[in-house]
Amino acid sequence: MSKILIIDDEPMMTELLEQHLADSGYGTMTANSAAEAMKLLPRNPDLIILDINMPDMDGLTFCKNIREHVSCPILFLTARVTEQDKIMGLGYGGDDYITKPFSLKELTARVAAHLRREQRQAQSSPILTSGDLVVSLSKRQVFFRDREISFSKTEFDLIEFLLTNAGQVFDKERIYELVWGYDAEGNADVVKEHIRKIRTKLTAVCGRDYIDTVWGVGYKWVH
Repeated sequence: MSKILIIDDEPMMTELLEQHLADSGYGTMTANSAAEAMKLLPRNPDLIILDINMPDMDGLTFCKNIREHVSCPILFLTARVTEQDKIMGLGYGGDDYITKPFSLKELTARVAAHLRREQRQAQSSPILTSGDLVVSLSKRQVFFRDREISFSKTEFDLIEFLLTNAGQVFDKERIYELVWGYDAEGNADVVKEHIRKIRTKLTAVCGRDYIDTVWGVGYKWVH
């Protein structure tokens, strides 16, 4: 069953589309903001229906930020009809426009057509998200919005471990065992230095470091 992510700041619209597409045999997920949608991306939707006019982050910017990490078709919902708007949306990585008001039959037909034509060679990379941070596990890359942040192999391994276990506290000895390996010959004190470097890089680009120190206990990733 194809999974469709519906993003619109109007709950009535997401509920209407969710019900209709579910009745048409699709699995659905809904979000009423870009922040909510980011949390759903790791579920790897097969198609995204995206409203352009959203208050926290407009659909065009959201599309631009995620396009490198998400290969599925993105269909814009919009009241905008100018040629320039369409050119901009397609330039940001959108695949199609559906202009409001629209018929549900037309929407369903376009969804089906895009899913049938979806023949991208590369599969969507498994990703993790935290706010506007996107971590591509297969490509081993970290992006904040559309900007890549470079990390060493070990730094990336630490980010992947902490983010995968977000909210859980680990002491440096446990982190060392799980990231470096039980047979590693070294000292767990290196964990502190690597986390310091990760924090510095994240803060420089994102304005925050995502990793909390729980004094006397250890570290945890916080969304």
